[in-house]
Amino acid sequence: MLRIYNTLSKQVEEFKAVNPPEVRMYVCGPTVYDYSHIGHARTYIVFDTFRKFLTYIGYNVKYVQNITDVDDKIINRANKEGMNPKELSEKFTREYFYDMKSLGIEIADIQPKVTEHIQDIIEIVKTLIDKGFAYNVSGDVYFDVTKFSGYGKLSGQTLEDIKAGARVAIDERKRNPADFALWKKAKPNEPFWDSPWGKGRPGWHIECSAMSMRYLEVPFDIHGGGQDLVFPHHENEIAQSEAYSGKPFANYWMHVGFLTVDGEKMSKSLGNFITIRDMLKKYKKEAVRLLMLSTHYRSPLDFTWDKIEQSDKSFRRLMNTIIKTNQILKEYDEIYPPHRLDDEALQDLNNVIMYENQFLKALNDDFNTPAALAALFNLVKFTNNYLERDKNNPALLLRIYGSLTDFASLFGILDETVLKKETVEMEELDRFIELLVSVRQKARSKKDWELADYIREELKKLGVRIEDTKTGTKWMYLGQ
Repeated sequence: MLRIYNTLSKQVEEFKAVNPPEVRMYVCGPTVYDYSHIGHARTYIVFDTFRKFLTYIGYNVKYVQNITDVDDKIINRANKEGMNPKELSEKFTREYFYDMKSLGIEIADIQPKVTEHIQDIIEIVKTLIDKGFAYNVSGDVYFDVTKFSGYGKLSGQTLEDIKAGARVAIDERKRNPADFALWKKAKPNEPFWDSPWGKGRPGWHIECSAMSMRYLEVPFDIHGGGQDLVFPHHENEIAQSEAYSGKPFANYWMHVGFLTVDGEKMSKSLGNFITIRDMLKKYKKEAVRLLMLSTHYRSPLDFTWDKIEQSDKSFRRLMNTIIKTNQILKEYDEIYPPHRLDDEALQDLNNVIMYENQFLKALNDDFNTPAALAALFNLVKFTNNYLERDKNNPALLLRIYGSLTDFASLFGILDETVLKKETVEMEELDRFIELLVSVRQKARSKKDWELADYIREELKKLGVRIEDTKTGTKWMYLGQ
């Protein structure tokens, strides 16, 4: 049974789809004015993996993620670069998709752009005015938050809290300080569209309402995004959407925690701004995904280079175990069916099942990826110990191999391409280790104990365990 924390109710709830087995999910996408950074990577990796998990447990996921291709940030950046805002947004839309593909993130089923849904937005704004929820001031249209009784139910803020804070734009033409723009009157040299209120463009919040309601019947199941979107963006989405439709907007709200770098907020001024493509020049996408899933999605994640290095080593250790297991399975002429498990293997199977259950239980419990990873790497440790035995049961190995590959695929860190590439790298490493072991054996035969010990210690640093026996030297690569 899947349970997830709902920001709307402030508690973990049993997940109940509106129309099972379908799950309709909307996640706020990027505003395309710059290269995507590792904060974006965290949010989109989380929801990509959550989508995979929903599919794994039997749901058919309809996933919508928007592209905001008209916005103040886009206009300001275009002016700074001497570009047309449309050209700038198209450029960074392409760059965004390139970065997502580089991270192994599957594109959403529907990826709508704001500029392709202007008429949808205008129709919603017109209806909100007709219903008394919005008002026009000289070409700018605002939503009147006092007319929506549920305003603040997502963020927990009251109108008094909002007035006391400084998170709303000050405009004396508004009836209330917290009122927000649905439609903005065009300024000189800005992109615009014709509307009943004159030339202008959409406000930020109305975009997501229009696109989510266009493709997902309300109420849809899950609305997601970063923690920074709870207020005002998602709060305003709820107000305008429910005022428009008269129905609940989304049943479950999921938010990904903030990402910092070495304990500080990421910013170009601090010199700690890390783009996705710069990160992928140094580390594999699998290491990045493991890092982003190593902390519970609702908790803050502090990025450090030590952590990404550790994630890289963890990925290599996992792949080493998968490849070694696969290699041993290939040595058998036939793969025995599960009923050929002997008594000893049946005892070991209980441990495997325990780790499998721990993995799935963790993900069903508010998508607890760090607990799931702990179970996965406990299975890795068990497997490595099992592979060191003189005799392995192929039926049990087949079960282990299936679980390791299934769980790694679910986390987006394994597919056929990755397996082939890592297998080639592992085979090259094996040849290198074999060479060092051979040199060490010759040193031992010459009683050059200093060289033999030196090679043993260096191999140990590489994650290679050596055992000298009467029949020769045995070794196993366990990963760093």
